[in-house]
Amino acid sequence: MLYTPVELATALGDRIRARRKAMGMTQADSASRAGVSYRTWRRMEGEGKASIDDLVRAAIALRCEDALDALFPPPAAVSMDALLSDQRKASR
Repeated sequence: MLYTPVELATALGDRIRARRKAMGMTQADSASRAGVSYRTWRRMEGEGKASIDDLVRAAIALRCEDALDALFPPPAAVSMDALLSDQRKASR
């Protein structure tokens, strides 16, 4: 299913809020821990609006930074030559 940027951002804000609450943190605590302003945190949760830096800070504060690696996985090899080349690079 395809989503609009607004739908994705809003859903991300909802997940940030749910994770924060599950960790028993207030918005003010989370903002402080992330090193962002309270207003920025509220906007991130409420509207899904944040800079990449703010999103990374939120992920670290909520102990989700490992999940950021999965956002943009490397593309799959399109040929056997490309696969072998990728394997050689990975072994270095």
